[in-house]
Amino acid sequence: MPEKELKPEKAVIVLHSGDMDKFYSALIIGNGALAMGMEVSVYFTFWGLMRLKKGELEKGPLSRMHMLGLGKKMIEGRMKAANVASLEKLMEDFKELGGKIIACEMTMEIMGIKKEELRTDWVDDWGAVGTYIQEARDASITLFI
Repeated sequence: MPEKELKPEKAVIVLHSGDMDKFYSALIIGNGALAMGMEVSVYFTFWGLMRLKKGELEKGPLSRMHMLGLGKKMIEGRMKAANVASLEKLMEDFKELGGKIIACEMTMEIMGIKKEELRTDWVDDWGAVGTYIQEARDASITLFI
């Protein structure tokens, strides 16, 4: 009987939210999984996809206590004091560690987003729900953020 090929464990994250704190969570979890030897894909859809637009990465609101932007400024200050990496740095690390980014084509169509509006240097694949299902089908961890 032939031996099964051992595949690395895999995590797939659906990033539906563009909120700053949720975006941080997705990248921190993704980078942690990559550092532990897992494969990681993040499927960006709806408001999460909006953060992939050029110049939009850091513009997401804080999901709770936004308070017209004051809450976000306060959290950003506390994160800076605690030496938490920026979203830009976390995204660079994610890509350097081999993380895969998938942009939802259906969201692009619905929201009128063109490929050239996105950070195409980050995007590894363009797809719809079937692309996500294919990624998730053999994942040991799936998250919806």
